[in-house]
Amino acid sequence: MKGKRHNYKNLKIWQLGLEIANNISDVLLEFPKHETYDLSSQMSRCSVSIPSNIAEGSARSDKSFIHFINISLGSSFELATQLLIAKHRKYINEQNLKNLENRLEEFQRMTMSFQNKL
Repeated sequence: MKGKRHNYKNLKIWQLGLEIANNISDVLLEFPKHETYDLSSQMSRCSVSIPSNIAEGSARSDKSFIHFINISLGSSFELATQLLIAKHRKYINEQNLKNLENRLEEFQRMTMSFQNKL
């Protein structure tokens, strides 16, 4: 893989990251208006960061790509924490939390595996 650029649209981790970002966007529609510039905004930025960093890093060398993947992974863990806060504030129910946590865990496993192959 050395020196090869990746087509991010073909990467399963990018596709899953995009799906997570879209799922979060849908969930945020139900959040109270007073959270628009607080938790909602943070969760939106975090979720968008996941596929965006994979896309940006895919145009770089593998060494640099790994850095962008690390940022993407960090955003996924940050988002997992924000989901727990949202659940505590009763903005999302247990089922939504579990579904999103499962998707994030799948993303994290796949991404770490992909990263180890670079």
